[in-house]
Amino acid sequence: MHNDRKWWKESVIYQLYPRSFQDSNGDGIGDLRGILQRMDYLEQLGIRAIWLNPIYKSPNDDMGYDISDYRDIMDEFGTMADFDELLAAAHARGIRIIMDLVVNHTSDEHAWFVEARKSKDNPYRDFYIWRKGKGKEPGDEPNNWASFFTPSAWTYDEATDEYYLHLFSQKQPDLNWENPRLREEVYRMMNWWMDKGIDGFRMDVINLIAKEEGLPDGASSGAGYVFCPEHFANQEKLHDHLQEMRRRCFDGRDAMCVGETPFSSPETGSRLMDPENRELDMIFQDALMEVDSGEGGKWNVIPFSLKEWKRRVRTWQQVAENTWGSLFWSNHDQPRPLSRFVDLDAAARAAIANLPEGAQGQDAAYAAAFETLRTRAAKMLGAAMHLMRGTSYIFQGEEIGMLNMPFASPEDLRDIESINFYNEECKKGGDAAEKAFQSILKKGRDNARTPMQWDDSAFAGFTMGSEPWEKVNPNYQSINVARQMEDPDSVLAFYRQLIRFKQTDEAAVYGAFRDLLPEDEDLFAYERALPEAPQDGFLVICNFSGAAKPVPETLREAVLARGGEMLFSNVKERDEDVLQPFELRVIR
Repeated sequence: MHNDRKWWKESVIYQLYPRSFQDSNGDGIGDLRGILQRMDYLEQLGIRAIWLNPIYKSPNDDMGYDISDYRDIMDEFGTMADFDELLAAAHARGIRIIMDLVVNHTSDEHAWFVEARKSKDNPYRDFYIWRKGKGKEPGDEPNNWASFFTPSAWTYDEATDEYYLHLFSQKQPDLNWENPRLREEVYRMMNWWMDKGIDGFRMDVINLIAKEEGLPDGASSGAGYVFCPEHFANQEKLHDHLQEMRRRCFDGRDAMCVGETPFSSPETGSRLMDPENRELDMIFQDALMEVDSGEGGKWNVIPFSLKEWKRRVRTWQQVAENTWGSLFWSNHDQPRPLSRFVDLDAAARAAIANLPEGAQGQDAAYAAAFETLRTRAAKMLGAAMHLMRGTSYIFQGEEIGMLNMPFASPEDLRDIESINFYNEECKKGGDAAEKAFQSILKKGRDNARTPMQWDDSAFAGFTMGSEPWEKVNPNYQSINVARQMEDPDSVLAFYRQLIRFKQTDEAAVYGAFRDLLPEDEDLFAYERALPEAPQDGFLVICNFSGAAKPVPETLREAVLARGGEMLFSNVKERDEDVLQPFELRVIR
């Protein structure tokens, strides 16, 4: 596969959430001119592309994923002239721009929907999915589908006495991809953006655009709404739509298309990414991020199992052998990995266990141990994920080791998914509300959306004006870019080296993946190598545990076979026989 070179295979992509990256005008909301102010930082980081979360005009019911005008810029973010300047500035630095695009649904304030709801014979009526219900009350909807954000996936429209489908909030009506006129409008809009010079799209929930014919009820044992992706995800017609989109928008362009595809099996993923099918260049699969979700979904948080995570890794790395893969620990929908996949608190407490309880200086000792382990774990997680096969996506703040936000109360939340979940749980009474809030603290999307921590000044240097739209994590005085910028041992310095290596080392880009310790509960170790040049490959050894672990004999043999050149390490003094808590070794 390494003979089929593509720029997006050899690029580390930085996901940038504009609302939280940098505010330039003091209104507490990040904007395009704020990004322009930080272009030197992005260039120094070494990334080759930026994925911008939606910047289109939007009423922000779902933070820009409800688009009201595809060809204009959100008022809070600036103007189209600002975007054009940003695009030129990025390209001048050799950085490509990938736009986030939502075409499964629009905002209910989009001109298409404003027209569609006026009458049943309006020319835009069939741009959306309308059905007659049994009545106007809950339970009278056209079918029993539940949405991601609300109990029912249908909202009644009084003017035309019909319901419209929305798989997300009621302000996000689903588009009707069966309508060729709608598809033509979408392709025209996509080509308009690519004619401006952007380098590709990240397609939001793109595998939901085709619904099962007839919109049948979801299987249910009783009354109530049913979440049934089997009826709205990965339908056969999806492949026709994606192949048509490829022909109409991407042929003849050096642009990439990555799709967010929830509920995708390895078989589905292989088909979507098969170069012969000409659908998507790569996908964001959710299997690795669902490893700590129990029955009932993400809010049922279960302990992280490294062994199960590695099983999922092997499955998707095998898919990547014949297609391609995406690698990510975090994004705007996921909590911070350092607060999720390692237990820093337990490791720090173990590190000071010999101090008597209540001893003077215990708090300071804990803080010092926590910071050492946070830095070490951030480096370990970075190498564990981003040295596998696939395109690496780094979400802003990951490169300095940002943590989840300790929200004080539900009133601090801004994310519609979390707010709706909390409000629904409150209706159950008892301790349901408190349990819901604890789940949100662990898995809520707001954790990723707190402002970028630039320095230790007010509001972490994110804004010089009013209170930010989302609270700043109180740890910004110790975890920030300025503090790490000149520190050669910082997480930021490590990520710069990691990014450079991932983009330039042949084995790191195109090498095959082999899991060396599939059954180990604490250690993740794998090999990357090109079949024609195995001597140029490398080993990655990671201790996910907060305790020291002996080096297994199989790893000793693998290290000896390699010769032992240390490419990356996150500890100063190593014991060849023992891996320290969260230790990393990358050996050629």
